[in-house]
Amino acid sequence: MEQLEAWCRWYTPTFEIEPLRSKQDGFPASNRSWSVDGLAVSRVRSPPTSVWRSKTNIRKSPVDHWAITLSKSRTSSVEVGDTSLDVPAGAPFVLSVGEELRVHRTEDDDRLVLLLSRDRFSRIAHLLDAVKATILPASQGRFLADYMLVLERNLPNLSAMDVARFPNAVEAMLAACLVPSADRLDSARHQIELTLMERVRQAVRRNLRSPSLGPDKLCRETAMSRSQLYRVLESEGGAAHYIQRRRLSESFSILCDASNTHPIARIAEALCFADASSFTRAFRQEFGMTPRQVRAASLAGQAPMAAKTGGGGDLLHGF
Repeated sequence: MEQLEAWCRWYTPTFEIEPLRSKQDGFPASNRSWSVDGLAVSRVRSPPTSVWRSKTNIRKSPVDHWAITLSKSRTSSVEVGDTSLDVPAGAPFVLSVGEELRVHRTEDDDRLVLLLSRDRFSRIAHLLDAVKATILPASQGRFLADYMLVLERNLPNLSAMDVARFPNAVEAMLAACLVPSADRLDSARHQIELTLMERVRQAVRRNLRSPSLGPDKLCRETAMSRSQLYRVLESEGGAAHYIQRRRLSESFSILCDASNTHPIARIAEALCFADASSFTRAFRQEFGMTPRQVRAASLAGQAPMAAKTGGGGDLLHGF
C-alpha cells in the first residue's frame, strides 16, 4: 500500500495512476532514469496500471514533452482524443504529454521511455508530431526499438565528457528512424551501425547454444543481407569469429561460477565446440589461461575478470 502511494506521488500532478490489481497484492515497481539537457531515458517496471493525463493534470503541470515508449513484453492500450490503438510489445509509440491521454497495461510491464523537451528537440518537432498516437511501420518501429535497447545498454557506461553530445546523437537517430532520407541516414550512420550491432548481439545471445548458428541464421534473424552483416561484423573479424568469442565469453562466465560443477568437456559441447581440446586452445588464445586454470582460481575465490569491450563512448562516435 505504501509503495503504491509513493508511486502515485512520484507522478503527481503530471499523471494520475490507477492500479488494475488488488491493493492487497502490493505494488512492486521501479523507475531508473538518466537525464541530460532536455532528454530523459527511463527504465520502468510496474504492475498493471491505467495511467492518464487529464485537462486538470495539464493545467497543474503544463509540460508538453514527447514521450516515446517501448514495452518489452506487453501490449499497451492507448487512447488520445478520438484515437484508440493497441500497441504490441516491441513496438515503440510516440505521445505528446501536452494532450489528454490514457494508457492501460493489464499485466506486469517492463518498458523504456524517452522524454524529449520540445524546446531542445524543436528541429524534429514536425517528425514527432506526424507519428504521435500511431503504430510505426514495422521496419521503422523495429529499428527504433533496437536503438532504444542500445541506449539502455550503453547509458550506464557513458562518461561525463560524452554527456553533452548525447542529445544530438539521439536526435539524429530519431530523425533517421521516423522519416528516413539519405541525409538523415548519413547523419545517423554510426548510430545505425551500433543499432545493427545490437540486433546481431541479441540474435547471437539467443542462439549461443545452437549448432546451426552462423551467417545464414544471423541474416534471417536480424533481417540483414549478407553484405550488411559483413559490414557490421567486419571490425569483429567476421561472423564466425564473433560467434566464437561470444561462446568463449559465456564459457568464461560459467567457469567463474564456483557452484557450476559441469565437466569442462560438457561445457565445451554445450557451446558447440567440436571437442574439449579445440575448446581449450581457443580459450587459451582468447584469455591467456586454460579453462582448468580459470576454474581453479574460481574455486579458490580468486576468479579473474574477462576484459570488457566497448563502452558508452561508442554510442556517441561522430558527435
